[in-house]
Amino acid sequence: MERRLTAILAADVVGYSRLMGTDEAGTLAALKRHRREFVEPKIEEHRGRIVKLTGDGILVEFSSVVNAVACAAEIQRGMLDRNRGLAKNRRIELRIGVHLGDVIVEDGDIFGDGVNVAARLEGLADPSGIAVSASVRDQIGSRLDLDFIDRGEFSLKNIAPNIRVYTVVLGDGDARRQTESASTVDRGYELSIAVLPFTNMSHDPEQEYFSDGITEDIITDLSKISRLHVVARNTVFTYKGKAVKIKQIAHELGVRYILEGSVRKAGERVRITGQLIDAHTGGHLWADRYDRDLTDIFAIQDEITHAIVNQLRIKLLPEEKKAIESDPTTSVEAYTYYLRGRQFSHAWTRAYMLLARRMFLKAVELDPNYARAYAGIADCECAIRDWHEKDFPLESILEMSARALALDPHLAEAHASRGMALHQDGRTEEAGRELRQALALDPSLYEANFHYGRYLYMQGRFSEAVEFFTRAAEIRPDDYLSPIHLMSSYRALGAEPERRHWARIGIERAEKALEEHPENSGPAHRGALALAHLGEVERAKEWAARALAIDPDDLVAQYNLACVCAIVGECERALDLLEAVVPQSSGYHLLWFKQDSDLDAIRDHPRFRSLLDSVANCLMSP
Repeated sequence: MERRLTAILAADVVGYSRLMGTDEAGTLAALKRHRREFVEPKIEEHRGRIVKLTGDGILVEFSSVVNAVACAAEIQRGMLDRNRGLAKNRRIELRIGVHLGDVIVEDGDIFGDGVNVAARLEGLADPSGIAVSASVRDQIGSRLDLDFIDRGEFSLKNIAPNIRVYTVVLGDGDARRQTESASTVDRGYELSIAVLPFTNMSHDPEQEYFSDGITEDIITDLSKISRLHVVARNTVFTYKGKAVKIKQIAHELGVRYILEGSVRKAGERVRITGQLIDAHTGGHLWADRYDRDLTDIFAIQDEITHAIVNQLRIKLLPEEKKAIESDPTTSVEAYTYYLRGRQFSHAWTRAYMLLARRMFLKAVELDPNYARAYAGIADCECAIRDWHEKDFPLESILEMSARALALDPHLAEAHASRGMALHQDGRTEEAGRELRQALALDPSLYEANFHYGRYLYMQGRFSEAVEFFTRAAEIRPDDYLSPIHLMSSYRALGAEPERRHWARIGIERAEKALEEHPENSGPAHRGALALAHLGEVERAKEWAARALAIDPDDLVAQYNLACVCAIVGECERALDLLEAVVPQSSGYHLLWFKQDSDLDAIRDHPRFRSLLDSVANCLMSP
């Protein structure tokens, strides 16, 4: 393990979620163009090394702190020029943080407090601005033609002691343009809001799914208002359970208003509190408490949404008013079963998927017009059919997704489940269209991103798959599946630092999931894969053994154990397992088997080639 003192530059895009919500394809194309044409050449010119790209962010290492700050200043000046004349919803504006600190270096990646401080500084920078630590300011001195403004000491999350922060003034003309740009962004955010995850105040931690569901539904309702920019669910849920200051959150998210609240559910009663805060002033614009029967839950959600609309003086269009007041179900009991089913489905094992399916079936029994519940049934049946194709016929899955679409043609979940079913049926082009339609309707839908990633992976389109697996991992911070698929994708692409990066994230998430649900084999055998990718052979074997002890009949666990054996060099053991598992697998999953880079070590073995032949025969048979 190597340690060194280095200058770290962290940057990300201001209001990225808002830009993606407005024009996803255009934002991604513009971001890639700016990186390729301008940002990356500037980094190279100043002898920086790009450590990683993370969605809208970039982490860069410099051996010289002078080069780091000079590079940051030139990037911000250049981006101001490149954005001049563009509409605000087309500008790609950056925040940059620079810190000089100690880092740990492993496989080309860097870790430690030095990196964390740079990331926190970036969050404190103004739009189109640069924030630096005192260590950077002291090293720069008068070496660059730049002025610094002392913003005082800040308590940064998980960093001790406090850090003195400075902002960089880029020169008179540039400072003026920077101020103009920042004020333009502020004006653009006059109608912008982040809904923080409502706190579960019930005595039962199992009720977490209920408070999360209410938060998500309020975000969904507010997102139907065209004039209001609403931060996506995946972004705000990164703050769940964390003690952060409202102004800091608003600054990091680039919003003016914050809605926070709590939920207490006890028997047939519910208490919901909510408060709307103006982050610019710190003042409370609205606050209320609702003590109602559980059957009033939908009315409470509508009242909260309308209260926010009234406080922000937004005039709703007729279609927006209708969309907000149109609840997906009128049965609170069906709604509760649906939320519980959605929670179970995240575990992604056969036992949990069957349990989730029962919850969704109960929801449609209580409300036969509940489109989301029909889509949930189709999702569960598709996931189980991955490995156990005899359990659920495709006709049943297609029927369930068709029912959902008949009730709500614009339901992204239904298009995603239909796309999954069509893919399993070998109707590749139709499947791709349905999955892309789901993404167009809801770019932040986890299932659409995850399954489109799998769709691309199974065609060997690994670079494209990476984009959607990454987004899925960002949407659900508890998702340990996408990091595992990202490991394999980057292994296929020969990108070793990225493979190890996602392996570390995979094992962290799998450990947390296994701690919360020790009876679930899923995180155990997927965590074993992550450990194998990191070269921790003995721990990988222990985790694989634990998965089989939890569920000896789990075909997915057996398959992943074969992958672990192939990665660590136990080729004969891997082949023994595959010869037992593959004949029991669905024809659909065999397509994954043909692309899985975790099995590369045994691909040239005669026994493996024989298995491939049997796969081909299986796929050709009627």
